[in-house]
Amino acid sequence: MNVLRRWLRDLALGARFALGGREGRTRTLFTGVGVGLGVALLLISAAIPGALAARAERADARAVLGAPTADRPGRDTLLVATANTTYHGQDVEGRLLRPEGPAAPLPPGLKAFPAPGELAVSPALAELLRSDDGALLRDRLGARIGAVIGDAGLSGPAELSFYQGAESLPEPGPGEFRVQRVTGFGEPDRPELSPVLMLTVLLTFVALLLPVAVFIAAAVRSGGERRDQRLAALRLIGADGRTVRRIAAGEALAGAVAGLVLGSVFFAAGRALAGSLSLGQRSVFPADLTPAPGLVVLVALAVPAAALAVTLFALRRVVIEPLGVLRTEAPRPRRVWWRLLLPLGGIGLLAPLAGRGNDGGRFNQWQVGGGVVLLLVGITALLPWLLERSVGRMSGGPVSWQLAVRRLQVSSGSSARLVNGIAVAVAGAIALQMLFSGVEGEVTRETGQDPARASAQVMLHSGTSARVEDVARRIGEAPGVTRTVALTVVSAARKFPTLDSSEVTVGTCRALAEIAELGSCKEGDAFLVGGDALGTALAPGEHVFAGDVRMSAESSAALGGKTVEWTVPAGARTVPAREDPSGRIPTGLLVTPSVAPQDTGRAQTARVYVQTDESAPDTLERVRTAAFKGDPLATVSSLRATRQDPAFAGIQAGLLLGAGAVLVLIGTSLLVTQLQQLRERRRLLSALVAFGTRRSTLSLSVLWQTALPVALGLVLAAAAGIGLGAALMAMVRVPVRVDWTAVLALTGAGAGLVAAVTLLTLPPLLRLTRPDGLRTE
Repeated sequence: MNVLRRWLRDLALGARFALGGREGRTRTLFTGVGVGLGVALLLISAAIPGALAARAERADARAVLGAPTADRPGRDTLLVATANTTYHGQDVEGRLLRPEGPAAPLPPGLKAFPAPGELAVSPALAELLRSDDGALLRDRLGARIGAVIGDAGLSGPAELSFYQGAESLPEPGPGEFRVQRVTGFGEPDRPELSPVLMLTVLLTFVALLLPVAVFIAAAVRSGGERRDQRLAALRLIGADGRTVRRIAAGEALAGAVAGLVLGSVFFAAGRALAGSLSLGQRSVFPADLTPAPGLVVLVALAVPAAALAVTLFALRRVVIEPLGVLRTEAPRPRRVWWRLLLPLGGIGLLAPLAGRGNDGGRFNQWQVGGGVVLLLVGITALLPWLLERSVGRMSGGPVSWQLAVRRLQVSSGSSARLVNGIAVAVAGAIALQMLFSGVEGEVTRETGQDPARASAQVMLHSGTSARVEDVARRIGEAPGVTRTVALTVVSAARKFPTLDSSEVTVGTCRALAEIAELGSCKEGDAFLVGGDALGTALAPGEHVFAGDVRMSAESSAALGGKTVEWTVPAGARTVPAREDPSGRIPTGLLVTPSVAPQDTGRAQTARVYVQTDESAPDTLERVRTAAFKGDPLATVSSLRATRQDPAFAGIQAGLLLGAGAVLVLIGTSLLVTQLQQLRERRRLLSALVAFGTRRSTLSLSVLWQTALPVALGLVLAAAAGIGLGAALMAMVRVPVRVDWTAVLALTGAGAGLVAAVTLLTLPPLLRLTRPDGLRTE
């Protein structure tokens, strides 16, 4: 009990020193700002998983996929049709609603169903529609805005979403899968991330948060000549060595607590701004950014505990005497053997996981995380040893160089701590860049599409011949459209109802030439293409049924379709098939309009391939508008040769956002630390100026003091990052390849950050070297 009382008394006395007087409060403020920035980023990181989970829950709560459905109209049924669109690269989620009874389920975020022709829009979409940039989208949707969707119906504040009331909608059926009759809203099963993507998520969090932890550890390790004077004075009045160490720990503890308070303020400010930020159309509501209570308690306890532990550890070999503080009379060289154990231990953890990424295997997250942490922490252990060995042998040179080298020789540890966070961040970024480059081929697939033949594809999932022709005409008349190819498809079989049917593709000779090598063609011709795995190929002259052959006549009529008798043209000849612009190989029959099945109702589907003039502005948006006005259920998609896993794109977006936040933290913390060190040394700097040292010489010495540790740290970071990246690429079974351009760019970014911080410290340096800096209390 007496021991605890002594600890509390000494810690409280240290806190009084930290908060007493202008000097103490300023020093504590500097420490608190550095710690607070790290704490804020830790709290935001701890809140992100919960925010993403809340975002997914709201998206699931309004989902139609997996919702309970009904076969026929009832008092609790709702017809929902998907009417998604895209505008200037942004996805706009749309739903057409038609309640069929008084108890029809109301989508989350709505207080009432929009009237036919009326829109309920998200706040972000409402703002876009009111702006000049939304003119084309305003023309596309056309309806009057009657309501705004509440937060409960949105995944995030930046989401573009709308509900539109519909006078009528097609009956749900096999040919109209975009329309469903639901009695509620469901929660779809979300696919799990692949092991490789799970690995990238884990490594992204480790690589982003570890530099934060390094900076917090450096920020709480406050000290300097003024603290040494206070500790010596305490020894002079009778305090023993253990007491003064506890008092020093109390000062650090006060700075850590101040950091917790400031970190909470910074977190609240960042949380308030979260609603206005959007990355790749991914946004979160500020209310969702609430870290789990357990994680908050962990941060609140870990930061002060780290302040105590780091301070006591730093003072373990410091001799505090009544006449001064001796940091060692005969400094012993740092030992390297235990420092090498950290990266070797990391390699030992990662090596057994090599080659488990592409065979469905799962990575042990603790093993991967532990290995990466050990490798990156090894940088913080090796850098002080490397810096000590390097500067210990330097001598001579200009005065500014000698001042810098001598300062580094006296306290290389504090200089290494300044750049440890940068080195860890750069090493992690290099490793992640290598991993992303390596797995990009695994998550990017060839689509088989040919953008040179068509810029976009418009899919009409059902409709009459007249409606298909109307949509194709609207698209062809859109400004900037240079060519359209319309192909209509209807099913045909020897009997009905049956699941074994052949496709009959209808189009002009010019259109059919896009999907087969016709040779000669004229109106009235018919062609057979491809094989038929089901053995249902139809023969020339055969009498068959065409239209809704998969359902009974009664069901087809109820849905607006029709099955008719039809005779396969007797002169149909076999021709080689050709991939269409979307990469699809046609099968079955190709016929020109005059010999095609007639009057099949809504049983027809269509594909319209569109070629546009890329130099014309907003051509693709006009195509989407024409298609939406012709058929709101039409799907317009750009044709691309490759397509990337959207989850991978989301991880990359998160990495960019996190890297930006860490970069701001690193720069700000480094600036705060530099200013704090300059203030501690202002009497020495003023004395040098008073003895005739030029201020430009001092400025260059400050630059060299930062540049030397940074250069060594970045070299070490590049080596460690390449090694870690190679180990990670071996884990996912991709060839090890170093992107030297990315390595140089990342190391250059780290060097540029330090250069910018150094330049910002020059004005305070010039003020601190004025003669009044020699004044003391």
